[in-house]
Amino acid sequence: MNRPLDLYDIQGNICKGYGRFGFPKARYFFLEFHDYAGGRNFLQQLIPLITTAEPWSEKKHPDQSDKPAATTNIAFTYHGLCALGLPRRSLDGFPQEFKMGMKPRAAILGDNGPSSPQHWDPVWQGDTVHAWVSINGQTQQAVEQRFAQIEELMQNVQGSVSIRPGHKGPNGSLLPYQDASAVFENGKATPKEHFGFVDGIGNPYFEGCGHDPERLPGRGKLNRKGKWEPLATGEFILGHIDEAKEYPLAPEPHLLARNGTYMVYRKLHENVKTFNDYVENMAKDFDGSRELLMAKFSGRWPDNGAPLVLAPDDKAKAELDRKMAELQKKAAEGDACAVGQLKALEEQWINFTYNDDKHGAKCPIGAHIRRTNTRGSLETEKGAFDRPGALVDRRRLMRRGLPYGGHDELTNDNSEQGIIFMCISASLERQFEFVQQQWVNYSNDFHLGNDRDVLIGANNGKLTDKHIVQVNPKDGKAPFFCTHLPRMVETRGGDYFFIPSITALDMIAQGIIDPT
Repeated sequence: MNRPLDLYDIQGNICKGYGRFGFPKARYFFLEFHDYAGGRNFLQQLIPLITTAEPWSEKKHPDQSDKPAATTNIAFTYHGLCALGLPRRSLDGFPQEFKMGMKPRAAILGDNGPSSPQHWDPVWQGDTVHAWVSINGQTQQAVEQRFAQIEELMQNVQGSVSIRPGHKGPNGSLLPYQDASAVFENGKATPKEHFGFVDGIGNPYFEGCGHDPERLPGRGKLNRKGKWEPLATGEFILGHIDEAKEYPLAPEPHLLARNGTYMVYRKLHENVKTFNDYVENMAKDFDGSRELLMAKFSGRWPDNGAPLVLAPDDKAKAELDRKMAELQKKAAEGDACAVGQLKALEEQWINFTYNDDKHGAKCPIGAHIRRTNTRGSLETEKGAFDRPGALVDRRRLMRRGLPYGGHDELTNDNSEQGIIFMCISASLERQFEFVQQQWVNYSNDFHLGNDRDVLIGANNGKLTDKHIVQVNPKDGKAPFFCTHLPRMVETRGGDYFFIPSITALDMIAQGIIDPT
């Protein structure tokens, strides 16, 4: 059992998905350190601005809340830690995949063809991205104010630190930073991305994360009694015991790694026209609506994220929508019973398994959410493992990030829109790279041969690039084959980052990392 976490020593983006806390705007920019003394000086000035994982009180009036208008966090590449003068022994203690960085791992990640590193945004060419800095804001004005504040800090160190430019923006522009934003509809931020799916629903719950225990069901690990338990802290934060009852591989000294973690940053371009054209074409022969076909790709209905295991066809979805609308109306009128029923129904968005859907008749076995979080479905023989989710509990990822683009130009494949995908895990190789290689771009574990994920897989439009929509074997119907899958999403850049604790960040800034 892990002890309570020191949330004041952990950077806030590790434990908090800022979008869920009312920060729909973000700016990501990347630093190059030109000398380690100036770089450390800059870090010392930046530390007071870093947002920790300390809990925020929720007040009805914004002026009464201790939630800041903007957050700031920082992480480093291996080359960045070298540029800041960390001792060789400490540098050698980082895992190989982090030291290599993302580009040399392209073959593992499926970054080929249009996703190959030579096609990435100019900022990613070379090895001079040393640090990632994020600003999340409740408003764009708050983001701009914090960015100006950090620019002033950089001016104080007189050229020792610079921003790496070269992010492709709208209408062929190149920008010095990557802005991101929730997709707005009718002036309100939504959890949707540019294909139209509600996104980011099922982030993991781990010991000490500081979140309400009511969020645990569906987000933790399944035990033999069908109940959910928190995942071990060490699956996401270094210096703590993981699901194997071990401490994750970490560099020395102990304080450099403890309460830190690794982050994946990927700019994923969405070919919106290609996606819409493919759905329209396949829907002509599909026994169901266009929305149902999209749900069969994702595993969730696009409009509200309801899982297919809860509403597996158009008729069931219509009944679910009717029930939801009725409960929402009664709840708005003050019906306490309806409030409870609505809450219980909404919990089923997360709290579900595939136990009664072994054949994928409700949610296809190759659907996106079933690949990336198998929820115990890989235990095909009951009792084969210590617990139903033994094969997924060590592959979980904490999603972060926001959509980008899609509002300054006509949306097509050539316009700039997509997702800034970020995820956090204690092991880049065991968690992110495994999921990307074995479950997104390969299907042996699912008995689906070489099939890839419809939405983010490295498909190339060939006959064999397919997705199977399974049916109930007792229905006597044939499965529906979606063939010639095109590349829906292309990688436009990214790298691996180390997010240090506040303690470690201060030690790096002071130049007192000592592994002896």
